Amino acid sequence: MDNGDDIEGDASLLSIRLLRLFDLLYSTNSVTRAGEAMGQSQPTVSNWLARLRRQLDDELFVRTTTGMQPTPRAQQLIVRVREALPALRRVAAPAEAFDPAVATRRFRICMTDASHITLLPRLLVHVRAVAPGVRLEAARIDEQTAQALQSGEADLAIGLVPQLESGFYQQVLYPQDWVCLVNARHPRIGIKGLDLREYKAEAHVGIVGGTGALLLEAALQRQKVARRVLLELPGFLGLAAVVSTTDLIATVPRHIGETLANSSGGALKVHDCPVRVPPFTVKQHWHARYHQDPASRWLRALCEELFAPKALKARPRNRLPEGHAF
Repeated sequence: MDNGDDIEGDASLLSIRLLRLFDLLYSTNSVTRAGEAMGQSQPTVSNWLARLRRQLDDELFVRTTTGMQPTPRAQQLIVRVREALPALRRVAAPAEAFDPAVATRRFRICMTDASHITLLPRLLVHVRAVAPGVRLEAARIDEQTAQALQSGEADLAIGLVPQLESGFYQQVLYPQDWVCLVNARHPRIGIKGLDLREYKAEAHVGIVGGTGALLLEAALQRQKVARRVLLELPGFLGLAAVVSTTDLIATVPRHIGETLANSSGGALKVHDCPVRVPPFTVKQHWHARYHQDPASRWLRALCEELFAPKALKARPRNRLPEGHAF
């Protein structure tokens, strides 16, 4: 059956299928045998031959007592056809599969310093186990992230990245709400946690960098909650050490709070945040140029396997419409 794989309207372009028919007719001198070799009926092959004749403006093959014989024009073209077919087959062949077991390449992932603590160790352990020749590089999420993803300088961005616009795909990995990270031996906060009055009264350490910090500050301002911030940090690097040795409170996304508490040897605890801070979702983002790239698909599938709850894994990956930001 003719599936119309030729580019209609341009007589200078021939499909692989028509070139293969040309080659088989030249070799077999038979429409019937050429059709059998291609798995097509004789009427379909005759239709394709008619298209070839129109496009090349020549009879090409003429029926004789010894079968379909090539015209001088066909004899001139056969060498070119047989040179073109292998190249066209290579162009049309599926992309080479990515084999992590033998791959030797680098993946650059843009992420926050919180993800260095919550995601990167687990990702690295898995990559070393299944892809020993693969190297990982963590980069910051900043105003250059979109360009890095578009150019291929970076392969993936993981986090809350609202500045990305059209041309990017996104996939939710996990939801985030907010908790308070406190010293387990805090003199005034017990196992029941803290209420809003206590939250306002206590001293705080603030994380000032990143989109998450902006969400927190906006929620505090809307609810007219003023914190007494005694220390500001640009990131999460020293947060566990500060909170575990003082009575300062840190308001942080749940994933980083629970990770720091679980690795503190009992020195830290998390409590629900008494301020209503909007939750958000951590997503992985990639540019449309690399949506079908086998290596990129492997990395994204790995992050989905490691970090997305089962309830979210079935959700489709969505490409943003043009002009729409998230």
